Amino acid sequence: MSTLQNAAPQLEESNVGYAGWKIVLAGFFGVMVSFAAIVPYTFGLFIKPLTVAFGWHREATSAGFSIAALTVAAASPGLGFLLDRFSPRRVILPCIVIFSAGYASLALLTPHLLHFYLTFFLIGLVGNGTAYIGYSRAISTWFNRRRGFALSIMLAGSALGAMVLPVIAQSVITQFGWRPAYLMLGLLAFTVGFPLTAFFVRERHVGLQDQSVSTELGEPVAKALATPSFWIIAITVCLYAISVNGAIAHLSALLTDRGVSTSGAAWAVSIIGATSLIGRLLTGIFLDRFFGPRVSQIMLLMTVLGIVLLSVANSLTAGLVAAALIGFSMGSEGDITPYLLGRYFGLKRFSTLYALTWTTYAIGGATGPLLVGRVFDTLGSYRPITIQLLALPALIPCLLMFALPRYNIHNSTPQAIAIIPEPQPAEIVQ
Repeated sequence: MSTLQNAAPQLEESNVGYAGWKIVLAGFFGVMVSFAAIVPYTFGLFIKPLTVAFGWHREATSAGFSIAALTVAAASPGLGFLLDRFSPRRVILPCIVIFSAGYASLALLTPHLLHFYLTFFLIGLVGNGTAYIGYSRAISTWFNRRRGFALSIMLAGSALGAMVLPVIAQSVITQFGWRPAYLMLGLLAFTVGFPLTAFFVRERHVGLQDQSVSTELGEPVAKALATPSFWIIAITVCLYAISVNGAIAHLSALLTDRGVSTSGAAWAVSIIGATSLIGRLLTGIFLDRFFGPRVSQIMLLMTVLGIVLLSVANSLTAGLVAAALIGFSMGSEGDITPYLLGRYFGLKRFSTLYALTWTTYAIGGATGPLLVGRVFDTLGSYRPITIQLLALPALIPCLLMFALPRYNIHNSTPQAIAIIPEPQPAEIVQ
């Protein structure tokens, strides 16, 4: 086969009619109504209605979210294992059905907290199967040269969901009540996510895959876990999650404590969703043009700058700028992690490795808010030095990233590219 023929799939990626873009758009809308968009951004809307309906304490109600988050962390490696052995549709579709049915069933919620907790446990078991992990693997088999941008579009679906779904859900709660709102969200997840995934989401056939995006090539999980590169990526994800989740969880309380109005603090929170959408798309473009670890370092430094600015923010303007910086970088990290994993370790066990980094993210995401809350309870205020120390976990990976090697020294995807024979003059004209 000629070198031009080998290069053809890469050249087609820039064409609007390229079949891979259908998978990207299906992933965009699938993620928009997935666990990643629905649960984190609408859960809080139901706390007061449930408290009124059943007399539950807010702490007890909030535990439902914690159960779902911890279950996602525990279940993700298993989902990744399945995605590496079966086609994405065979995993994503059952997860969508269970997730949608579980969320819609909350419309029939009883006063028993155990009912509430068991439902969110079930939702957490399949949550990541409806979100990034499954769609990322399918998309990666279709793209090499434009992979960063393709992944960023898919991931941007959660940012759009974060902006739209809370508004829709709150409108339904206000007009019809919380039970119809749960039913609406469950039906929306199914009617949007299921048909698009069923009709469009599939890996590229092995026989048509370019060697650089082959699902037959890549590091075994055990070998990948033995490399410093994987642990640098995993530690980066965990430390980043400590910083960004710690800052976001206490953003509104910090600003209002310093004299910013509640409406102003709400604007600061909302701007995170908008800038994260921009951050995801621009990061995808940067990843296709520059060395991934350097892109990551720049975004991590934006996180650090945003948190430092937040630590001294005493006005709405400063709070908005800090939130915008944090949101922009927040949108980028989701793009960078799957991109780096695919480049360093190939696609054969991509989903399992990606799922393991999600577990580290969940650990960091749960740790950050607790640390800031504990310090606040001890000191009685959000002191600038306390918030500035929260920037340290995001700064450490900036240095760790210098230890990541060039892609082509690993025995994974880049080496697969290297086995394409040098073209002979006769081949070029064929």
